[in-house]
Amino acid sequence: MLKGWIEDPTLLGLAQAGVAAALAFAVVLLARRRRIHVEADAAVALVRGLVQIALVGSVLAALMRGPRWTSVPLLAAMMAAAAATSMRRAGRIPGAFRASLAGVVVGSGGVIALMTLAGVIATDLGTLVPVGSMLVANAMNANGLALDRFRGEVQAHVAEIETALALGAAPEETVARFVRSSYEASLIPAIDSLRSLGIVWIPGLMAGMVLTGAPPLAAAIYQFVVLATILSSSALSCLVSTTLIRKTAFSPAEQLVLRGGAAGRG
Repeated sequence: MLKGWIEDPTLLGLAQAGVAAALAFAVVLLARRRRIHVEADAAVALVRGLVQIALVGSVLAALMRGPRWTSVPLLAAMMAAAAATSMRRAGRIPGAFRASLAGVVVGSGGVIALMTLAGVIATDLGTLVPVGSMLVANAMNANGLALDRFRGEVQAHVAEIETALALGAAPEETVARFVRSSYEASLIPAIDSLRSLGIVWIPGLMAGMVLTGAPPLAAAIYQFVVLATILSSSALSCLVSTTLIRKTAFSPAEQLVLRGGAAGRG
């Protein structure tokens, strides 16, 4: 219907974005019936998301005409922003940003570098930046889930942890099972995406490749490659961040610094 009214591609895209945002916000408002109030966060997220992706699209259009090395600072900036976003899930744990940054850089950056050297990801800007950004984003999401779960588990078991500390248990051992459960929970989306690939959903990358003339089988295999690398980057990111965060949850005097109560997410 919109295509029949609007011919300009940019205006059509904005109209489509408006419809999609309106639907998303309507669902959020519907949740208010159950006293679930996320409308402020949803409104900010929708506006920020549209503005940010439009800016990125403009930057990418300019970068496509630039040298290949420009992908490095661009992906580095994405990693820093991803770390800042996911570290908010750690609440008041000291060193949360450092743990998040280390996790995202080692996880997504390491996988991007390895896959590029192996020839799995092409080095041209049109491929490296979009695929790399997917790895960074998923590492961010997984890392955020891990930190949020860890924070919640620790705050729910403060008495148990402090009792174990009083009995002489090592700080890292008192939260070991919470680290494991956080790590496992953080990988559920990536693992489920792989399990349901081609059965429940057909990813946009594969569809885009087919629409641009790539053989369907080749597009399907490359989509699997991307999702497998997403799992790798997410798993490595969470492994690094949870290893670091379990140490910073305690003071140098081996006292728990993350206590019960709502922690600010920044």
